[in-house]
Amino acid sequence: MLLDLLKEVQTNADLKKAKILQRYFKTGKGEYGEGDKFLGISVPMQRKIAKKYSGLNLESLQKLISSKVHEHRLIALLILVEKFKKGDEDKKAEIFNFYVSNINRVNNWDLVDLSAPNIIGEFLFDKKRNLIYRFAEDGDLWKKRIAVISTFYFIRKDEFADSLRMAEILLKDKNDLIHKAVGWMLREIGKRDSDILENFLTRYGKKMPRTMLRYAIEKFSEEKRKNFLK
Repeated sequence: MLLDLLKEVQTNADLKKAKILQRYFKTGKGEYGEGDKFLGISVPMQRKIAKKYSGLNLESLQKLISSKVHEHRLIALLILVEKFKKGDEDKKAEIFNFYVSNINRVNNWDLVDLSAPNIIGEFLFDKKRNLIYRFAEDGDLWKKRIAVISTFYFIRKDEFADSLRMAEILLKDKNDLIHKAVGWMLREIGKRDSDILENFLTRYGKKMPRTMLRYAIEKFSEEKRKNFLK
């Protein structure tokens, strides 16, 4: 089944699009996605392939997620999300542990954003959340983003405390991808409870990186945005 998946992936490769994606995902020397290889396949097509081959076992998924090809890793993660969604508690735990053991392969922002809330976030929702705080304090960019984006699952359940704590921890982080992730989660909180977001911004807005603040206030009225940007 894995060979069939790889053949289908290769059939849908688009070299022109791959070159665009190589630039978009910053794969050059010294950039955050350095060395990542793309085949140029759209996310909808990758979702379609993942759904078709969702029966792949973890041994095959290990080979797929270990690939240097970005689309291979994303398809593996999309299959894991599908398996997690349909699994019982034992299966969910197995997939969570598999995901954590391969955390270094979840190493670009789309890989994080499409998997972390639906595996890490959901699994830890009714458990201790020490893991995401360890990731938030880690020096690795992607572990920090996983920590932040995992809390999106909590936000969907109207639990905001961990997301707000992440924002405090990462307030002085230097990386723009973390600023965007934190700002995005703050904006999602604001959609559900604008008072909580405004209180947080009143306390921390002046200390925030500009990108983080702009993302957080994106849904505010123009007048409110101007007030917070002053």
